[in-house]
Amino acid sequence: MQGLFLDATDTMAAVFQRVARADDPPVGVNVQGDVTAADIPRLLAGLDFVLDDHTALPTETLRLCPSLKHVIFLGTGARSYMHPEELAALGITVHIIRGYGDTAVAEHAIALMWAAARGIAGMDAAIRRGEWPRTEGRQLTGKTLGLLGFGGIAAEVARIAGGGGMTVLAWNRSPKTAPGVSFVDLDTLLAESDVLSLHLLLTDETRGFLSAERLARLKPGAILVNTARGALLDEAALVAALRAGRIGHAALDVFVEEPLPGQNPFVGLENVTLTAHSGFRTPEASETLLRRALDIARQIVG
Repeated sequence: MQGLFLDATDTMAAVFQRVARADDPPVGVNVQGDVTAADIPRLLAGLDFVLDDHTALPTETLRLCPSLKHVIFLGTGARSYMHPEELAALGITVHIIRGYGDTAVAEHAIALMWAAARGIAGMDAAIRRGEWPRTEGRQLTGKTLGLLGFGGIAAEVARIAGGGGMTVLAWNRSPKTAPGVSFVDLDTLLAESDVLSLHLLLTDETRGFLSAERLARLKPGAILVNTARGALLDEAALVAALRAGRIGHAALDVFVEEPLPGQNPFVGLENVTLTAHSGFRTPEASETLLRRALDIARQIVG
């Protein structure tokens, strides 16, 4: 069986070479710009599996790849790029990789939270323009952090925030317990969180979960952090809440449309901090991710 790393960047290609072993299944590495749907049948011709980092894999396109039996998605958010049930009907199994970057994403969420609280991105931009804005920030010690969803990343966020002196609340769709975390109902979480951080998986049930109505129930002036998936929230409603000052600041690493278009309303809002879906990008996380992907490939061949 043979495979292809469909959409490697130069950095990820170098990581792949570091973690690959001589006895791994043969995997080619495609390093180029964005892969289009038109490119996919040619690139995957005759191959049994593909490693996919960020390329959309439409069902109708993969229908043109009869040899393909497995998609190894490099992360957990495969549904943002493909329809696993439809692919299963074609005989293609979608594999996801959990837990590889919990600490990396958690640290990024914490960094966004404090950057939002202190207005760091805005001050940096103003100073580069020759200004000297000594803006007043928000002190987070003693404040309440709410975690919407509680998996491995949220557990790491809770650990770091608890060590920083914050009170940590969480809501999860199934019952859970964790040291130093108080699990509450959704209404309480929204009403009491000075900072709300999203950690839900994107499914048909959670798509648009943070609706306009739920955003309106957030504590006035709250900071919203999203390192999960853009489609978990109503972006238009969030823009309206930010413009009205109902939400004090949004710190966002993920968006419904990526890369984020320059005309997106978030770009023009001063009370928004933006990063480029990079929370999981650390050498440690990338090495773990690609090694686990190759281990899945070994299991497929075995």
